[in-house]
Amino acid sequence: MPARENPQSEFTIMVVDDTPTNLTLLNDILKKIGYRVLAFPRGDLAIKAAIKSPPDLILLDIMMPDLNGFEVCKRLKSYEHLKEIPIIFISALDDLENKIKAFSVGGVDYVTKPFQFEEVHARVKTHLKLNQQKKRLKENYERLKELEALRDSLVHMIVHDLRSPLMSITGYLDLALMEELPEKAKAYLTNVKSSSQMLIELINTLLDVNKIESGNMSLEYSPVEINNLVTRTMNNLSALKGTRSLKFISKNKEIIVNCDRQLIERVIWNLVGNAIKFTPERNGQIIVSTVASGNLVKIGVSDNGHGIPREYQEVIFEKFAQAHCRDSGIRTSTGLGLTFCKLVAEAHGGKIYVESEQNKGTTFWVELPLDPPRAGAATRRHQPEVSS
Repeated sequence: MPARENPQSEFTIMVVDDTPTNLTLLNDILKKIGYRVLAFPRGDLAIKAAIKSPPDLILLDIMMPDLNGFEVCKRLKSYEHLKEIPIIFISALDDLENKIKAFSVGGVDYVTKPFQFEEVHARVKTHLKLNQQKKRLKENYERLKELEALRDSLVHMIVHDLRSPLMSITGYLDLALMEELPEKAKAYLTNVKSSSQMLIELINTLLDVNKIESGNMSLEYSPVEINNLVTRTMNNLSALKGTRSLKFISKNKEIIVNCDRQLIERVIWNLVGNAIKFTPERNGQIIVSTVASGNLVKIGVSDNGHGIPREYQEVIFEKFAQAHCRDSGIRTSTGLGLTFCKLVAEAHGGKIYVESEQNKGTTFWVELPLDPPRAGAATRRHQPEVSS
């Protein structure tokens, strides 16, 4: 059988030391073990060689004429393709100040002269292994980002193509509902239309999440009366509430917020829709509330449903996250709606958070500035909305 190749032969070690004895000793022993070795008596020569052909690890002396080890390390770290190379300092200087300086300029380890070669070799092996793992981790991360971008692009393409036929289905359902039909048939068609509208909303949400994340969505600011917007959205969702109680409470008669009306309306739609979906009909209570204080408005959507486990209360705002109650198995996140709400709130300079206790209920809070500073000159100053 052919001899197994020495694993050390994969690595190139650069040794920089102005003392010929040390340079020769390290060079000979490292080569005997199987490493490829580049030996230099001066820092400037080592830098030029490293730029041309980067080594896997550098053993660097500190006390050298013209260019000391600290300066050599700093210059090496200034090059993008060299900054990740592990540098181990080998020096007769054993005071704490020089050791701290060695790490501050980018060194990963420090060996004091006179050194034991077994110790040097152990540290070399350790840092070569760590650097290999770091490289693999970085490569896997880059690959993961590529796959995530590919997934998002594929999903975006599919959902974009789905929107047109769904809009067509909804249009034909509107025409069908204008005809004289039995009440049961009309009820069925109304439910189909409602489901189609939910699919369209999901598609729009996914497309908008992609736009916001990529920075391609511009907000259209205008003064919006929030209480009116909430009331209208709740009325549009009232057909889905079944026997659940759906109430609106406000501590302010009127709250004018400078915001993107359509996006904020969809945030309210998502939160109220989720509350309806995850609150049992029997004794189910949903309360939407608004309150203005200072330069902020808080919109709350509360329910007395199953609640969200504490460990999921941050996860649910992540894209495609799906949380499940461990005991009941009831899903507590739709996967995209809460991500959309979070991105929209943050785009307005606000935030969203949740307060929940299992078996007692959940409240989602959206905080928005009444007049976001980021609106600037792009804000279109319209008259506030009024009730129709």
